[in-house]
Amino acid sequence: MPETRFTIRWPDGQVDKCYSPSTVVLNFLAADTTYPMADFVIRCRQALEQASARVEAKFGYRCTSAEAQLAEIESKASTFSTSAGVTCLSIA
Repeated sequence: MPETRFTIRWPDGQVDKCYSPSTVVLNFLAADTTYPMADFVIRCRQALEQASARVEAKFGYRCTSAEAQLAEIESKASTFSTSAGVTCLSIA
């Protein structure tokens, strides 16, 4: 399971580098794409929960880093309007 990092830009211009323990995030986000906040959070939740489940299937425990990343995204997203845009700048 190769780690995947994705860089996002929040509506206030702040840029964050995010982590996924799996490439499954590629099924939910695309580089150079802007998502409405509510949609972005749903996509991240699905991607990071699936990534954590993949770790559990392989190693017997969930990925706490993926769960922490999701918590950070959800917390920060709650400070913006649900219609505000979040841009995925890159995925590597």
